[in-house]
Amino acid sequence: MIKRIKKELVIVGGGPAGMSAAVAAYERGLRDILILERDNALGGILRQCIHNGFGLHRFGEELTGPEYAHRYIEKVLEYKIPYMLETMVTGIDKNRILTAQNCKEGIFEIEAGAIILAMGCRERPKGALNIAGTRPSGVYTAGTAQKYVNMKGYMPGKRVVILGSGDIGLIMARRMTLEGAKVECVCELMPYSGGLARNIEQCLNDFDIPLLLSHTVIEIHGKERVTGVTIAKVDENRRPIMDTARFIECDTLLLSCGLIPENELTRSAGITIDRVTNGAVVDGSRETDVKGIFACGNVLHVHDLVDYVSEEAEICACGAVDFIRGQAKGEADINIRTDGKVRYTVPRKLTEIKDTTLYFRVSDIFRDVRLTVKSADRVILSKKKQKLAPGEMETVTISADVIREIKNGEITVSLEA
Repeated sequence: MIKRIKKELVIVGGGPAGMSAAVAAYERGLRDILILERDNALGGILRQCIHNGFGLHRFGEELTGPEYAHRYIEKVLEYKIPYMLETMVTGIDKNRILTAQNCKEGIFEIEAGAIILAMGCRERPKGALNIAGTRPSGVYTAGTAQKYVNMKGYMPGKRVVILGSGDIGLIMARRMTLEGAKVECVCELMPYSGGLARNIEQCLNDFDIPLLLSHTVIEIHGKERVTGVTIAKVDENRRPIMDTARFIECDTLLLSCGLIPENELTRSAGITIDRVTNGAVVDGSRETDVKGIFACGNVLHVHDLVDYVSEEAEICACGAVDFIRGQAKGEADINIRTDGKVRYTVPRKLTEIKDTTLYFRVSDIFRDVRLTVKSADRVILSKKKQKLAPGEMETVTISADVIREIKNGEITVSLEA
């Protein structure tokens, strides 16, 4: 007989999103909260992010990743919010029943009044990139290399090429250099970087590390250990131009080729997944289309700043607490569409008449454009933007008064020259 317990709010994930949500729910008066974390400590990915730059928006000061996480760990401990470590959630159904297991309890079930999904994201592995070559040692995702260096004290290699210019890759270019390695270059498939402008400046330019845009790795050399890679420029269809191929001697290849929300549990609950973000489709309170199940943080869409993760987690927690208390919404029913230049928005629908911030990313670099929000052919909001880039998340706030005036149940967010 499988043991079953009841909890008002269960949060899956004890990283910055999960802890922020738990603290926000507690501060709204909810006490029956449980955090489930599969690792052996709270904090999530921030535990290995020892560089600074966290907390500027949230706390008005620069913190390292562990320092930022510790702020919330202290709150969880102060409020005595229960949590289970080394606990793996293996399933969630539409009735908000979770199946989990750990060494102490074995397999058990939790019947939840509401669930917040905060499982974070994972890196895209080598197998998804289809790079020619054998399988020598020396190929790592950037996050794995970061954990080896920052938490275990191991150096992955001495001569490095990095594929992909996401923020983790940029930060690891600097980190490996500081530890004595030679970073030959960072190759980026796209004609623009996927990382923050400040990381390009501080992690590459400050250390004279070349950033090769519209380049990719087409072959990995070596049998037992990486001995080098062949890189090439790509055309407008992202296909290698073989005449530009050249060999770079190295012993390590780090992959920073994108992050993927950890949504296996989301799918198991029958929740609709957005094809662009690979996260759940949610409304303004971050509720999915399965009642009582909410999502926030990188499991919903990949954020560039952890400060935004905490902000979104608070919105999510407020929605979950309102649901548990039976506070109805449904004053609005508005779908949000985008034009392709704006890749996506979170949320994707509005169900409440209240001031709502839309988080969005664009598909390319755009300069001197106007962000417009339209209801049918009527412009309900317009903002001039000097520069928008895919690597940086943007926001726009729609007021309750504007939402109240939308009549056709749909708005479009777009960019115009």
